[in-house]
Amino acid sequence: MSDNNNEKKPLRSAMWFGSQDKNGFMYRSWMKNQGIPDHHFDGRPVIGICNTWSELTPCNGHFRELAERVRRGVLEAGGVPVEFPVFSSGESNLRPTAMLTRNLVSMDVEESIRGNPIDGVVLLTGCDKTTPALLMGAASCNLPTLLVSGGPMLNGKHKGRDVGSGTLVWRLSEEYKAGLISIHEFMDAESDMSRSTGTCNTMGTASTMACMAEALGVSLPHNAAIPAVDSRRNALAYLSGMRIVDMVRENLKLSELLTREAFLNAIRVNAAIGGSTNAVIHLKAIAGRIGVELSLDDWQRYGQAVPTLVNLQPSGQYLMEDFYYAGGLPAVLRRLGEAGLLFKETLTANGQSLWQNNRDAPCHNDEVICPLAQPLCHNGGICILRGNLAPRGAVLKPSAATPALMQHRGKAVVFESFDDYKTRIMDPDLEVDATSVLVMKNCGPKGYPGMAEVGNMGLPPKLLKQGVTDMVRISDARMSGTAFGTVVLHVAPEAMELGPLAAVQNGDLIFLDAHAGVLQLDVADEVLQARLAQLKAVQVTKKTGGYLQLYIDHVLQADEGCDFEFLKGCRGAEVPAHSH
Repeated sequence: MSDNNNEKKPLRSAMWFGSQDKNGFMYRSWMKNQGIPDHHFDGRPVIGICNTWSELTPCNGHFRELAERVRRGVLEAGGVPVEFPVFSSGESNLRPTAMLTRNLVSMDVEESIRGNPIDGVVLLTGCDKTTPALLMGAASCNLPTLLVSGGPMLNGKHKGRDVGSGTLVWRLSEEYKAGLISIHEFMDAESDMSRSTGTCNTMGTASTMACMAEALGVSLPHNAAIPAVDSRRNALAYLSGMRIVDMVRENLKLSELLTREAFLNAIRVNAAIGGSTNAVIHLKAIAGRIGVELSLDDWQRYGQAVPTLVNLQPSGQYLMEDFYYAGGLPAVLRRLGEAGLLFKETLTANGQSLWQNNRDAPCHNDEVICPLAQPLCHNGGICILRGNLAPRGAVLKPSAATPALMQHRGKAVVFESFDDYKTRIMDPDLEVDATSVLVMKNCGPKGYPGMAEVGNMGLPPKLLKQGVTDMVRISDARMSGTAFGTVVLHVAPEAMELGPLAAVQNGDLIFLDAHAGVLQLDVADEVLQARLAQLKAVQVTKKTGGYLQLYIDHVLQADEGCDFEFLKGCRGAEVPAHSH
């Protein structure tokens, strides 16, 4: 629990602004050139507003206004707001993938917080990698911290129907390749998908991670689902600005919220919302920064049997706007709690327990948030797969998969890289049929530096034209949370590290049993080892230099959260005294 000692502790910012000497003079004087008055240096909490605003990150394009709302709340509560920028890692534009820079953003956040006169921080997050990155950086410092998400876009509208961002692209792209729609019909949908500011309006990774933040207790209730353009989003930002000042006064640090039980709650919530597979990697990385043990086995043990209740695309029918109107995450948390599927006493940022916040939450639409007795999917938790093809694990999202393919045996059609896949998948002579298993290598953390979202390989057009809509696909890559299909991801170790995936050859039989958690390559161990030895003998290591080289040299595998090994652990906010 937070420090309730009645003796008032000196603020961290007092190391900069609290002394009547040369150093205090200079720190205060330099800040005053922005028009900050004397009385703001009288011992008021200094609140950092960590802003990922960028016009190159369209999901976060409205954060200037959101930051202003936080600022007003801080001022009303008697704090001093100081906004600062950090690298904005937006998935929609940034190449090769925003995942490549997630750890870089976390380093930016960590050092910005630690090195500056900040007593508490509000994290403004939106596009999916910004949420884990900012939480990772803040966790390494462990100050009072509150997260405010930017909120999802309004429902897309296409031909009179609601359509989901991202999910619409995957669906129409497949229809175009199958010859069902023209290129003009495909392109006409472009403006229909994104009709307001905000993140993807499906249960993609951005919405998933906003839900994870609320389940972890590091945001105020309803943060996850309020649409970006809804006035209640601005009100929540304002209230968050007020609350962070009190959190500083209570010395309520991030480590008191990010407990193991809080992470286990998040795992169960991810199952209940049909959340993105990316949450597996991100939660592991955040837990590693705060010093909480979390493993793939926890996803199996605590999440696998949890039903999916939220009927949202890509797993279901509705969108985030509908989710908020139906009751949002509080309604889900109440249903999980009533079923005994929550650790109810975990502390949250408003000082109340998770259950106190959500025990009376109403549900206004049982079609959007299903009752426990009639779930969208009975066992909705992320499937953890193991076997000789994935000794350290792989993941599959049952709620987005085809039930008939959850147990499947088929011959491998192998692509050695994403470029190889793009070159050959359109070939009408590709030796593939509906029972084949598409296998793509060298798209993991090191192989495609950053582990891009290419795992949901589009199907061969020759099969799409035959009416095939799904196939088993296996890779060491990730996939967008807006995507769907029977897709096995995050195979560890990755092919570039000469995991068994590297040795798969065309025609090898692969057996998938998602119910039993099995992913097996039907190749004798000695043959597999001989293949790997041959690959090792000819493997060439290329040096790239720069941040990319740092990433390749230090990134951990998917089952460990893809953090850098030297960033794991909570280093705290202590900073040496400085004398000018």
